[in-house]
Amino acid sequence: MTRTPIAEIRERTYKSRDAWWTVVVVDPMAVHLVRWVAPYRAITPNRISLFAFVLGLGAAACFVAADPLWLVVGALLFHIAFVADCVDGKVARLNGSGTAFGAWLDYMLDRIRVVTCTVALVGTQWVLTGEDYWLVLGGVIAFLEMFHNLNALEIARVKGGMRRKLAAAHKRAAEADGRQVGLGPRFVEEVMKEVPKGEATEEHLADVNRTVVDLNEEFRSKFGAFVHFRNALRRSRIRPNLVSTIEFAMGCFIFAPIAGAIFGSGAMALTIVITSVLMLVFDLAIIYKLYLSTKGFEKQYAKALAKAEEAEARAAERDAQANADTPVSA
Repeated sequence: MTRTPIAEIRERTYKSRDAWWTVVVVDPMAVHLVRWVAPYRAITPNRISLFAFVLGLGAAACFVAADPLWLVVGALLFHIAFVADCVDGKVARLNGSGTAFGAWLDYMLDRIRVVTCTVALVGTQWVLTGEDYWLVLGGVIAFLEMFHNLNALEIARVKGGMRRKLAAAHKRAAEADGRQVGLGPRFVEEVMKEVPKGEATEEHLADVNRTVVDLNEEFRSKFGAFVHFRNALRRSRIRPNLVSTIEFAMGCFIFAPIAGAIFGSGAMALTIVITSVLMLVFDLAIIYKLYLSTKGFEKQYAKALAKAEEAEARAAERDAQANADTPVSA
């Protein structure tokens, strides 16, 4: 049985940027698991997703047991579930076996796993301690998980709207100048967009010839030191958003149970609070960056409209000159 070399698996399945937990802790393990399971076509991405979900349910059961040993076992099962959840996507990219339904299934099972583990962990601690703040913590976990995902979707929608407006302005200018209308513009940060390095589709290759628009001049002028830090992280494939939903889940369902097993319920609650605060801080930073990007968009859009109007004016002058030069037949 032929197995794909590790270097090729990395090239074809690693993302250009990913969460630091995935890059540092998960990928070095997952790449070897992918090499082992990929040749077996019966081990489909969807089945791996379901296996990861079952492991997550096992973690929830351990959290309900609440004994220090079971809390540690639950944390370990949650981590293994996340590793399996990473393997399914890598197998899909390596074998070309990913489907739209599979992406939906993976996403929904992830959400259900988080909700189940939240109820199991904080609900059990509330029953055991009688402290109502556990109910508050459960609500905080659910809210931040929901807020982060909705925020990501809304940011994508806003960026899509900005891209469409810029594309329309560039199209007007190109048509007025008689140039071929190509693909719409891209944002600077998308030059290093989060796609598998080996996924060289026609669309990605065509991106080379697309207009690149910079919406983050103001952000760089305000936070130059952070930009250098971000670029250093990117060289290691790490996203600058250091506490995303991935790290948030690891904090709540790995570090918090372990802290509880060693130091007690209070340490578990404190770990969840710290993780939640960090998650909120990074989400607010993303929103602030979006705000600065929208200000940059208004400037770029005004420039694009001005160029389009200039091009249309030139076209009108050319048409008028052509009509003037055309002899009137008797």
